[in-house]
Amino acid sequence: MKIETRVHERNLVRWASDKPEVLVFSADLTNSTEIGLFKETYPDRFYSFGMTEQNMMSAAGGMAREGFTPFVHTFAVFMYRRALDQIEMSIAYPNLRVRILGFLPGITTPGGASHQAINDVGILRTVPNMTILETGDATEVESVLDVAHSVDGPVYIRQLRGQIPRLFKEPMKLGKCRVLSEGTDLVLLTSGIMTEEALKITGAIRKRGVSIEHLHISTHKPFHDERVIEALSKTKYGVITMENHTILGGLGSEVAELMAENAIGKRLIRIGLQDTYAHGGSKEYLMRYYCLDAMNLVKAVENLLGEELDITEADLIEPELEEIEKSVKPEDL
Repeated sequence: MKIETRVHERNLVRWASDKPEVLVFSADLTNSTEIGLFKETYPDRFYSFGMTEQNMMSAAGGMAREGFTPFVHTFAVFMYRRALDQIEMSIAYPNLRVRILGFLPGITTPGGASHQAINDVGILRTVPNMTILETGDATEVESVLDVAHSVDGPVYIRQLRGQIPRLFKEPMKLGKCRVLSEGTDLVLLTSGIMTEEALKITGAIRKRGVSIEHLHISTHKPFHDERVIEALSKTKYGVITMENHTILGGLGSEVAELMAENAIGKRLIRIGLQDTYAHGGSKEYLMRYYCLDAMNLVKAVENLLGEELDITEADLIEPELEEIEKSVKPEDL
């Protein structure tokens, strides 16, 4: 598995080179959201608002009314918690072309509850006109800009940064899942970093004779992919969702709603934060502590099947990661 570093930083500069209408906004987290290179390359298209997220959202709405396309960058928690009113009234209500990039989704930061966006998808799914995307690898970080640019209205992106695995070859497509494996025993739907985690163990599960349909979800709203409905309808034992988010309002809820609306009476197990805030710690530690890791997926599969699969941590396939930078600035949390 290839690991890419600071993918968004380089890609944004390349992608925006022939799009003079694209502006980039920062809220005092320029390097932490990988837009320092954009600032250096296109200084006349870069705006720093400091720690005034509400003002930044209102300004983004104003710029969009003038024909520009603002790409607003900061940590996800500072987007939807601090500036929800401005997002709704200045951007979503007038249905403007503003792209909101929220970094550090879920437990990808050691910063604890103040920095972890654990319910952003659930909250922003209720906002009319809002399209919601989530990246899961380097290819999606690169292609999500094209997907967002194709939407004639506001878009929220759960964005990854730093060191990111490259899992996929084909670019992200709006409203379409990725079929990672086909099967009829159970359906596994994963999003964001949870897809990489699931891939560590799905091979071992299949070797035990379990037929898994594994779908990667990158569009949370709109969520009515016919390929997903087909998979949910034909599964024998049930459905499992894995998300870097509370199980309330995110992928698990999206799937539950889709199943109810299409009269699909199958069992659903939702893996995610169980109506709780998370504390600080490494991603690996938090995934294990809050039962979001690959071994908890094994338990969920065993629960659905009603039998043990005799899978241990020795069966995990670990990607080879480059050494993480040792110097971490406070803003990088």
